[in-house]
Amino acid sequence: MEQQQEIANIKNWIEEKKGIDIKHIDVTGKTDFTDHLIICSGTAPLHNSAIADNIVQNAKANNIEILSTEGKETGSWILIDLGDIIVHIFNVEKRNYYKIEELYAVNSRPKKEKVNKK
Repeated sequence: MEQQQEIANIKNWIEEKKGIDIKHIDVTGKTDFTDHLIICSGTAPLHNSAIADNIVQNAKANNIEILSTEGKETGSWILIDLGDIIVHIFNVEKRNYYKIEELYAVNSRPKKEKVNKK
């Protein structure tokens, strides 16, 4: 399956479980651990777990390798590592605290050129 199709599918799987504020961040060439981040929120730990379970079940059904899943025990921040795509499922409080979108927005800004002053 093509990577852009996988991203679209994951976003759809999140929407199926009523995930909130879904964001995709392309970090290709900006990190050494993945190419894409998908971030969303749920309303409660049980809701976050349902979103994660739906992603995992559908990924397996579509032969997408799941490298690891973390955080299901608490449900406030669940991470699903699919290799080139990492999914973060947050409760609203954790998402507002960690502000991952802002972190990667800062890192994705073009670097300013240094001006040589003589």
